[in-house]
Amino acid sequence: MGALDYLSNFCTVTSTRGKKKAMQTVEIKVKMDCDGCERRVKNAVKNMRGVKTVEVNRTQNRVTVSGFIDPNKVLKRIKNTGKMAEFWPYIPYNLVQYPYISHAYDKRAPAGFVRNLVLQASAPVPNATHEEEKITYLFSDDNPNACSIM
Repeated sequence: MGALDYLSNFCTVTSTRGKKKAMQTVEIKVKMDCDGCERRVKNAVKNMRGVKTVEVNRTQNRVTVSGFIDPNKVLKRIKNTGKMAEFWPYIPYNLVQYPYISHAYDKRAPAGFVRNLVLQASAPVPNATHEEEKITYLFSDDNPNACSIM
């Protein structure tokens, strides 16, 4: 039995194929000045395995790649073109509680976006108690019986 077990270890088939990557969208900030830069970045990413779509927005210096990809490999491929690249550091300002605190506001951000650091930096807003909600509703414009003293 010992010899058969030893030989069976050589005959077993093991899969070296890794898990299939999940479908995801990666957004990367890349400084692009001309059509040639845009074309070079797009062609570098378009030929990667698993890429479904590539969208380039030169006005925002933004590249959006969708597919079954690894985000770090996409970033590395773009950096190999000679361009400075980083993951998209901005989020829409309406997703942030305090979008204009001093360290989060960025003048280089596209219109309607702030730095992604704000989500970690801002403190969570405590939930209002039932009594506070009643008091707030007394002076609300939605309440037809609200106080109308101005």
